Amino acid sequence: MFSLVMQFRLPGNHMTEDPVYRVGKTCSYTPWTSREILCDRNYMEASEQSMPQWTCLQSRYKMTAVVFSPSKNVMNVDEVQRKGYAIANTPTRLVLRSPHNAEETYLQNVAGVPMRVLSTSTFFEQKWLVTRVDATAVCPTPEAVAFTPEVITWYMPKHIDPLFSSDAFTMLEVYMGIDAKRLDTEEMAARNYSVLVTEAHIIVEIPVGAVGGYFKSHIQDDQYFVTYTIEPMLELLWIEEVAHENTSYKVLFPITTPPMARPPQVHTPLDTVPEQAVFVLELGTFNLDVELLNITFPTMVLTVAECNARGFNVQEQRSPDNTLKTFRMEVPFSDPVVFKERRAEQGVTTFTLQLIYGLVIFPEYAPFSHSAVVDAVLLDIVPPSVTGNCDQENFHITVDYRNQEPFFVVLVGKRLLNHEFAQQYLTEGDRLHHHVALLFSVHSSAVRSRLDVALLNPYNNMTIKYFSLACSFLKTLTECFSNGTMTALAVKVDSVPGLNPGQLTLSDPACGPTYSDDRFAYFHFTVNSCGTTRKFINNVMLYENEISLPDELEVKLNATTSSEEEYQ
Repeated sequence: MFSLVMQFRLPGNHMTEDPVYRVGKTCSYTPWTSREILCDRNYMEASEQSMPQWTCLQSRYKMTAVVFSPSKNVMNVDEVQRKGYAIANTPTRLVLRSPHNAEETYLQNVAGVPMRVLSTSTFFEQKWLVTRVDATAVCPTPEAVAFTPEVITWYMPKHIDPLFSSDAFTMLEVYMGIDAKRLDTEEMAARNYSVLVTEAHIIVEIPVGAVGGYFKSHIQDDQYFVTYTIEPMLELLWIEEVAHENTSYKVLFPITTPPMARPPQVHTPLDTVPEQAVFVLELGTFNLDVELLNITFPTMVLTVAECNARGFNVQEQRSPDNTLKTFRMEVPFSDPVVFKERRAEQGVTTFTLQLIYGLVIFPEYAPFSHSAVVDAVLLDIVPPSVTGNCDQENFHITVDYRNQEPFFVVLVGKRLLNHEFAQQYLTEGDRLHHHVALLFSVHSSAVRSRLDVALLNPYNNMTIKYFSLACSFLKTLTECFSNGTMTALAVKVDSVPGLNPGQLTLSDPACGPTYSDDRFAYFHFTVNSCGTTRKFINNVMLYENEISLPDELEVKLNATTSSEEEYQ
């Protein structure tokens, strides 16, 4: 067992003493094996158990020399340490540590995998006795890894030849971990890691971008690249059947992929349309270690804060898993940084935005940039037009949208031209039946009607276009029949909007209309009834009657109408 206690002092308010936090942890050592090999990030280590009779090794024997193989170089202990190696012993163990690329290490191909080897013999002397302890460490090299854009594959020899005295051995344990922490099978499956043990190799596969690693940004020739780094761990335990000695082999193996090009792209979201008159730009994608510093336009350089103060709404957006970021910006077409060119012959206006993003990678503060030119083309706004004419019975109204979508609503008279109204009055295309018109003049043989059409902005009710068309339609208002009856048609005009045609009567108040609606009243009566008078004019008999409101209703109507139209 061993314990470790640490104290942390966190700086805070200068007016009071900084608080101190105490953290402790107690752990237990794992039992020693006969031999332990450790391949750490920047060194390799071999720990060998001494012979049983060496129980008094430290007091009786003195370490005198180390011989490196295969060079056969001999060094004393002081020289070994000056060369950057570390060597020490206890009564029962010898420990030797070396940098991976130390002078006396060498490469050896083991089952097709390049491995770095450190092989030594250490001599101990006591008077006339000399004893030797061999120690060997073998560690994988970066060449043991193969890369694809999607997967990292690490090959480890199953039989590490320099560590074996024979081919007869039994592999007892194979464990994988990340950052020196062993993982169970459930954790490995959740991260999509895999370990495959074959006759010759132990093969570890890790998806690029898997949990446990991280991406790092790089700049080469002002081009954006990323690498992915992860530190897998392999723990092996085997026993040799001849020597009956077990070996613990542990590798902490940082792996970094080759730089992968990730050229940034500027794109416009799919829901953006030019008619919004705003450039919406998204630049990405980047790792989280990239920051946007400024944006250069043809006439100025603006920081992110200055862009936002100008209304460009620069935002940083993160991916759902919080591993990537993009930079979003909105620039109105009306801003002076946008170049505008009108092409009258084509009826369009082109808007162009040129910009250079100034970016930096932290923590090394490596600057880089990305240029972009975006443009949009808008049709010049040509307001809609309304034209019309009449035939003997109908108004014909044409609404020309020109090059605009129908962003307006149509008002016919005082009624909104909705679907139901259009079905009732539209005959072909945009022709409106004259019954929708406003009648403002009545003659004995014709009705003069007016149709008002207005195009309105539905958001503020402002009139975009107003059109009025007046036409005369031939109509028989009175007619006599040979059976001694006659008919009369009284039409409501625009000057008396409060008139109810159904309340009209002939000279005899008891004679009301045969049929009426909100626009006209129709009378059918005999020529000797309803107060009808007659007289001869030359050789023609003239029958006369008068259509009017009863006196009490006429008084009410006069109170609300500035003028009265005569019906006869």
